[in-house]
Amino acid sequence: MSGNSVDNTLSPHGGALVNRLVTDREEAVKLVDECSAVLRIHGQTAREVVNIAYGFFSPLTGFMTRADVESVVNTMLLPSGHVWPLPIVCDVSEETLKQLDISVGDKVLMEYHNVPFAVMQVEDIFSFDADYMAQKIYGMDNVDHPGIKQMHSLGEKFLGGEVWLVNPPVFQHPYDKYFYTPEDMRKIMKRRHWGRVVAFHTSSVPHMGHEWLMKAAWFQHKARSVLVSCSVGGKRIGDCIDEVVLLTHHELQKSGYFRENNHITSMILWDRRYAGPKEAILHAIIRKNLGCTGHVFGKNHAHPDGFGDTYAAHFAFRDIPDLGIESVLVKEWYYCKQCGGVTYSGFCGHREGREDYRSESVCSLLSTGIKPADDLLRPEVFDTIIGVADKYGFGDGYVTEEYLQKRNPIFTLAKF
Repeated sequence: MSGNSVDNTLSPHGGALVNRLVTDREEAVKLVDECSAVLRIHGQTAREVVNIAYGFFSPLTGFMTRADVESVVNTMLLPSGHVWPLPIVCDVSEETLKQLDISVGDKVLMEYHNVPFAVMQVEDIFSFDADYMAQKIYGMDNVDHPGIKQMHSLGEKFLGGEVWLVNPPVFQHPYDKYFYTPEDMRKIMKRRHWGRVVAFHTSSVPHMGHEWLMKAAWFQHKARSVLVSCSVGGKRIGDCIDEVVLLTHHELQKSGYFRENNHITSMILWDRRYAGPKEAILHAIIRKNLGCTGHVFGKNHAHPDGFGDTYAAHFAFRDIPDLGIESVLVKEWYYCKQCGGVTYSGFCGHREGREDYRSESVCSLLSTGIKPADDLLRPEVFDTIIGVADKYGFGDGYVTEEYLQKRNPIFTLAKF
């Protein structure tokens, strides 16, 4: 990377927000009519089409080709020289590829839930060694690692090429209140005079440790606001349901623990890769595209339990070019009985009486119906969890098999 002459500090990443949304109806119909095959895509691919089209993934304009993937996997750079740590690919099975008879140069209609959604100009059709990719991204080939397991579940082939979003998503309640495109968010920041904004990436209910982490990051970055950016998308059993994450974070502001002029809850469509420091870099790029000037990284950021250093994200940015977004590095906030309140691991010297804040602790208490102590979870957050669990989670605030099968859609598509 030392020879890289590209300016990676530009905001948005690459210097301009990508926009692949086709707003003209006639142009959209023309693109669809030019397609020679129909590819039915799964949820992760659909969510990444949205991220490409609205500029969350700027400077990407489509799914990666083999040359892109090789460059990213081996150097963490796009062929253009811009930092990019993880492949963004459109996978298909060999059987599907044969049935559809897709060739390089074709336009392919991407359908989601049997409705026209996007068009891809196929520039490359390729395969890639999953074991090699896993070793380069994760530094291991342990198939028990959730990210590697996910990688091995992909189809045998990949289609690379630019995409156009011809049928924009219609976000359902409650997601419609929290989905802001990079263009939307930048307008909000400008209107509210938020010159410095620190992002907090989360897929969990906010316990007191999270709240103090966000407030500390606000001070450390000298920010005007905290952008809570909730990860919405693919889920595993035991995760917090998407609705409860969004609505409990918003509840902190509604109940006065943050003010409207220094806090906003939002969402991104993201299927976790569990890629630790590399995923942390991509999170920083996405939040830079949203207009943020800082990103907080704490313990276990994008890091599955039992695999490597829990603070690996703190070292992610040492050997890459400056991205133009500050890494705000924090450790743990916890309750200390001897201090008599919430304290920080960098301050407190007591070895006994420490009560760590862990999402698992909240989950365990809620599963028994016991209301957590106020020094673990704000009472308003607890009440929100119970209400949201009944409304959206079939009685549970955490992902169950029933939730995976019956959950409300994040977005739907209009008839085309």
